[in-house]
Amino acid sequence: MKRTILAPGHELLSYRIHEVTPYINWIYFFHAWGFQPRFAAIANIHGCDSCRALWLTTFPEEERTKASEAMQLFKEANRMLDRLDETISIHCIFRLCQANADGDNLLIEGTTFPLLRQQTPQPDGGPFLCLSDFVRPLSSDTPDIVGLFASTISEEAEETYKNDPYKHLLVQTLNDRLAEAATEKMHEYVRKEAWGYAPDESLSIPDLLVEKYQGIRPAVGYPSLPDQSVNFLLDELLGMKQIGITLTEHGAMHPHSSVCGMMLAHPASRYFAVGKIGEDQLEDYARRRGNANREYAEVSGRKYRKRIIMLIIRYIKKGVTQTTQIKQIFTDNFVHHEFLICGHLFNLCHLCAIKNNPFEL
Repeated sequence: MKRTILAPGHELLSYRIHEVTPYINWIYFFHAWGFQPRFAAIANIHGCDSCRALWLTTFPEEERTKASEAMQLFKEANRMLDRLDETISIHCIFRLCQANADGDNLLIEGTTFPLLRQQTPQPDGGPFLCLSDFVRPLSSDTPDIVGLFASTISEEAEETYKNDPYKHLLVQTLNDRLAEAATEKMHEYVRKEAWGYAPDESLSIPDLLVEKYQGIRPAVGYPSLPDQSVNFLLDELLGMKQIGITLTEHGAMHPHSSVCGMMLAHPASRYFAVGKIGEDQLEDYARRRGNANREYAEVSGRKYRKRIIMLIIRYIKKGVTQTTQIKQIFTDNFVHHEFLICGHLFNLCHLCAIKNNPFEL
């Protein structure tokens, strides 16, 4: 790891691929290729032939062909990681900021960071949550700390194997996992050393991947932080350009294999989905966001999801099969979380296209 201190609590970390590979959550890699989670267990099997053969026998006869395909994909993915390790780096930046909660806003280093609160009643009768609930309120007159972060893969990684559709797609799906894996490793360092609120934490990587640590790391575009436009606020506070991340006019990140968000340390903090919100909160959020454009505040997402699916269909039918072309079309026009929701469909369409496997769209 290469570490650069930009200011107290504001650091830039660079990793080689072999440093973050152990932190890859292979379930999501295999999901992107159309495999159910149980096939990702190959990542936990010893690499010898006898162990892999024994693993195959744990599947019913009718699933062994699929399991063999998963095994082959995992081999090819690891070979690719070894090749990329010679040239590709993953970069992270984080900043520990003084912050307080002010209703459904966070006040971070003088910047108002608007958030959304659940409005749909919970099955267990629990409270309507907002991320600001896990930060000390402004009325306490005592500042709290909120961590901000961004991670990305070297830009040249997105250009690798552009003339080989299969290898290019393999690299793209690995890049996404590497950015997430580097973020996981960075978060571990922050908890134990930089922030230091969990200095005695001693968790195995499997425990890290199921989030047994104290605190949460919600990323922009995910259920508790769905509005992509807050990327502009994060960029102001973090300086994402220092690790090569730029934003489109809609707040999408480039390189595409990038992730950003915040880190909260409260022992009771947990992940949740904002879900569907009412018109009242939508209007209030747009006002707090300081932007009357409802597209930035629209988070229920159904109409956007439909538009994305229609774009997939249109461009696949037109013969647009390059991953980067399709991703650029989406990320220039839609909020990040809606693109992620349709990611599996996107990968399915793309695989069928590059294999010249016609199917009715």
